[in-house]
Amino acid sequence: MAQEIETLASFVADTQLENVPAAVREHAKIVLLDTLGVILAGHQRPEVAGLRERLAPSSGSGATIYAKGWPVSDPRTAALLNGIAGRAIELCEGLRLVSGQAAMQVLPGVLAVGETAGSSGREILAALILGYELAGRLATGFTPRPLAHQNGQVSLLAAAAAGARLKGLDAAGVSLAMRVATTLVLTPSYTNAVAGATALNVAGGMSGFAASLAPELALAGFAAQEDAVEEALGQLVGGGFETDRLLDGLGSEWQITRNYFRLYACCNPIHPALDCLAAVLAELKPRPEEVARIDVATYRFASVMRNPDPPNYFASKYSLPHAAAAMVARGNAGYAALDDSALADPVIAALRHRVHIAEDPAMSALVPHLRPARVTVTLTDGRSATHSRDSHRGDYSDPFSEAELREKFRELAGVVLLPVGVAAVERAVDDIEEWPDVGDLTGLLRRYGRS
Repeated sequence: MAQEIETLASFVADTQLENVPAAVREHAKIVLLDTLGVILAGHQRPEVAGLRERLAPSSGSGATIYAKGWPVSDPRTAALLNGIAGRAIELCEGLRLVSGQAAMQVLPGVLAVGETAGSSGREILAALILGYELAGRLATGFTPRPLAHQNGQVSLLAAAAAGARLKGLDAAGVSLAMRVATTLVLTPSYTNAVAGATALNVAGGMSGFAASLAPELALAGFAAQEDAVEEALGQLVGGGFETDRLLDGLGSEWQITRNYFRLYACCNPIHPALDCLAAVLAELKPRPEEVARIDVATYRFASVMRNPDPPNYFASKYSLPHAAAAMVARGNAGYAALDDSALADPVIAALRHRVHIAEDPAMSALVPHLRPARVTVTLTDGRSATHSRDSHRGDYSDPFSEAELREKFRELAGVVLLPVGVAAVERAVDDIEEWPDVGDLTGLLRRYGRS
């Protein structure tokens, strides 16, 4: 195994929460709060509920499933279901400069393993931060294959490392758990997304599953090849893996602070165009029927998300015409605006076909450091306006306010919790370093859940 990867394994195993700067810890609490809210709301999706009904009753005990009724399951099943739920509504945060939704890949396993292990809140927070750190650093050296969605790839290995830490494994044990976990790495395709294939979300859940399973395999005595990580990422699921920069800034630059958050409930590449559109709409203030056309220029990856007739709810999250039409018709593109009813809304359906998207090669050349877009709205009376952005709001260079992110949590958590419970859970996450165990969170969910 490359020395750089061994050093990262040691960093995950040995770093204590007091070694993490206070500002990083506070940011990680917001990441945890945001991710928890997405999981709570995501469990309401019908396919997630259907899977929960099939798996949970016969899967043992030890870890909470974060859904109405708050059933208890074995940690592997709980992490799997919570991870799938968190992917289901396309609102999770992610790494800004490399692809990956690290918190949603790492947190479900951390919560499940931590609950069964009796881990304190400090241990939970540290495992999230360090698992996220590993995900971001492995991703910097990883070259994904062109159609690959990175859920269930580098972040799965990071989740396994975080789970191993919570199980008390030392540096060698964390390394072994990561190498064992390479046998579980997946190859999901982005094509699933535009096709509306919710099977894509299973990859997110499998990272949590690996966080529980891989440490147990290591503890049971399973062996793994020394170069398993390099081979898996460089030759099997990926097109290359370089280790020379994995340790740059280790211990001084924290990956979890270099993330983005979402307020729009759709795929992140769409967001710069939606920010531009929001600015144009604020200037022109048109009624939906007054919009003659919307012209979008953006970078390549965003420009391919152009299907004006997405076949289902999940596919609509990857349709820029749909998100733009919903913003015109409903005033925003958040969780409530991009719901199931938006697909059947005749006003939105008509507007989708007035959205015209083109790649701007000059914009494509700026990715990933910038993710530009330019939007022009032309009205039926001939008036028009154009706005452009270098990147979307919500990342570390142009962050949302903490108040905006907390309001997002309140909306999502309020789907399954009473208002007093939403406030109580929010306070509990702020005080995570005081938890004796995860029961400080799960007890509140059970006490204040909606019937």
